[in-house]
Amino acid sequence: MKQRLLKNCFLFALGGVLFYLLEVCWRGYSHPAMMVVGGLCFLLIGQINEHMLTWNMSLLLQMGIAAVMVTAVELAAGLVLNVWLGLDIWNYRNLKGNLWGQICPQFALMWFLLSAVAILLDDYIRYWFFREDRPRYKLI
Repeated sequence: MKQRLLKNCFLFALGGVLFYLLEVCWRGYSHPAMMVVGGLCFLLIGQINEHMLTWNMSLLLQMGIAAVMVTAVELAAGLVLNVWLGLDIWNYRNLKGNLWGQICPQFALMWFLLSAVAILLDDYIRYWFFREDRPRYKLI
C-alpha cells in the first residue's frame, strides 16, 4: 500500500513537472495549477492498461482513450480555473469547434498524439523503476 502510494506520488509529480515544462516550451509560460492538471492526466493515462484494459489493446486505442480523458480533465479544469475562478489560464474561443473556450478539436488531436509519449513513458517507468510488466504494444 505504501509503495503504491509512493509510486503514484512519483508519477503524479513527474507528469506535473513534464506538463508544466511542455507548456513553457509551447506557450512561453504556464501556471502552477497546470502541474496538478498534468499530474492527474499522467496518472489517468497510466491506468489505461494497468487497471482498465489489457496489454492486448492497440496503442492507437489507448491513445484515443487517453485523448478523451485528457480532454475531459482539461474541460473540468478549465471550467473551474478559468470560468469559476476567473484565472484565464487558457482560452480557445478563437479556435473552431471550441466548447466554452475550454476545449477544442485541435487540442484534442494534439493530446491524442502526445498521449503516445505519455503511455510509453509511464509504462517504461513502471517497468524500469517499479519492476512491473515489461511493456509490449501492438499498433492496431
